[in-house]
Amino acid sequence: MTKQHEEEWLDDVPGDENDDDDEIIWVSKSEIKRDAEELKRLGAEMVDLGKNALDKIPLDDELRDAIELAQRIKKEGRRRQLQLIGKMLRSRDVDPIRQALDKLKNRHNQQVALFHKLEALRDRLVDEGDEAMTEVLNLWPQADRQQLRTLIRNAKKEKAANKPPKASRQIFQYLRELAEEQ
Repeated sequence: MTKQHEEEWLDDVPGDENDDDDEIIWVSKSEIKRDAEELKRLGAEMVDLGKNALDKIPLDDELRDAIELAQRIKKEGRRRQLQLIGKMLRSRDVDPIRQALDKLKNRHNQQVALFHKLEALRDRLVDEGDEAMTEVLNLWPQADRQQLRTLIRNAKKEKAANKPPKASRQIFQYLRELAEEQ
């Protein structure tokens, strides 16, 4: 090959440095497998949800049917159904699904935090009395002071007599009702 032919041949070879606009992004086989496993876990998370929670997630009919079928299947059939759901998720936009799941988890975490806060407040009411009562009335001005005092007095009597904490449960219930009214 002559020098001139060689230069012409090199100019026609794809992947030349002049070909920057046709950039190809290579994805490793391991990364593809990790993505597939992650989608399978996402599918398993949806299968573990109850019907009401599943209604809050944007799913098409085909995917929803596959999830409901997986909820009814056991053992090896379930594993294979989860693989199918993962495969179905690969061809869909999963961002809205992830956002809906995160929202469900966050709501659950907020409820748990609220319950812990109310339990601590109830314990302070029983232990400290009027000092904690002021905090409750600041949080919820509509709270019935007399009802709370009666419940606190009953809870203290139960605690002293080593009886089941019926009044303490009633205080918690009342505080929860006040929190839900807001």
